[in-house]
Order: sequence, then C-alpha cells, then structure tokens
Amino acid sequence: MSIRLGDTAPDFTADTTAGPITFHEWKDGAWAVLFSHPADFTPVCTTELGRTAALSGEFAARNAKPIAVSVDSVEDHARWIPDIAEVGGTPVEFPIVGDQDRSVSQAYDMIHPNAGDTSTVRSVFLIDPSNKVRLTITYPKSVGRNFSEILRALDALQATDGAPISTPAEWVPGERVIVAPTVSTEDARERFKNVDEVKPYLRFADAPA
Repeated sequence: MSIRLGDTAPDFTADTTAGPITFHEWKDGAWAVLFSHPADFTPVCTTELGRTAALSGEFAARNAKPIAVSVDSVEDHARWIPDIAEVGGTPVEFPIVGDQDRSVSQAYDMIHPNAGDTSTVRSVFLIDPSNKVRLTITYPKSVGRNFSEILRALDALQATDGAPISTPAEWVPGERVIVAPTVSTEDARERFKNVDEVKPYLRFADAPA
C-alpha cells in the first residue's frame, strides 16, 4: 500500500549499522530523512551515501536525522562503509538498515516490480517530529538524488510550518515567500515586512525571521 502525505510513517524495529533501533523511538523529537538505495557496492549508491555523510552538519542544523535502507544485510553494509567513506571523504555515522526480509521496504512501498527486480528504488521520505510523512520523492535506479533539493525541501517545510506562508518555485532560504490566501493583504502588511501584491491572490513578503 502506498504512503500518502500526512500519513503516519510506519514504525519498525530493525538491525542497523548503528545497532538495533525502533524507528519512532530513534527519531524521537527530530525530523527523519529515510531513503532507500538499490544495493550495496554499487556506484550511484556509493556517491549518494557519501554525499549524505558529507552533509551531516547540514542535517543536524535542521534537527534532521538521515537513515538509509536496502535489502542487503547489516554485515554487507559494514563491509561497504569504508568504500563510502573513502569516496565521499567523510566518515559514515548515520545508520543503514539491513532489510533482507524486505519488511521495511514493503511497508514504505520501496520495491517497484516494474523496476525489474526485488531491490529498492531510490525513495526519499521526509518525516516530521510527530512522525507524519511530509514529502516523498522517488527516483529511478539510474538517477542519483539531488541532496541539495532534499535540504531545500526540508527548509521550506520547516519555514511554512511556522507561519501562514508558502514558498514559490525554486525558493531557497533568504528569499521572499508567498503570503497564504487565508491572510488578507491588510493583515499581511501588519504581520510581515515589505508585502507586495502582484495579484490579489499572489502577495510576496520578506520571510519571517
């Protein structure tokens, strides 16, 4: 069964490279970036996990914890980690779930039969501190993920959770935001700085501090 935005992220208990975890307990109070990779000792996955390790400080600054999963064993993950660290130039400190029985992959609908086998595709789930799924992205196996976009989306979710705003196309932190239609222009000018009414339904403002 597919997971929709707003659903509670399935909880699970699994062995990982950081030891056994229960997912909701492990991420307690934090955002989680749960992402699957097709297989260990493969080229694209090595670059992706290396990039994730290199961005550890960026994730921590956003109160977000990355966690990877594939259908390989924890033992295979452990043998692969030195390669990831060597290629990425950073130690791998986030957990990688061993999912040989495919229970996690199936709970998150990470296995797509049309992809040609029973390995996981490149799925990403941003899960908030209340365990709600807030964003999903699925890439084909041949296309490596853009982790800058994952961070950007996380920034946008956190920004829009804190005020009646949304973000325009290609927004990045520091740029102007869109005032929610539920707020009148008059109220917006009291609440936000430098409100510009482009259309009655499109008002830009400086992002809240």
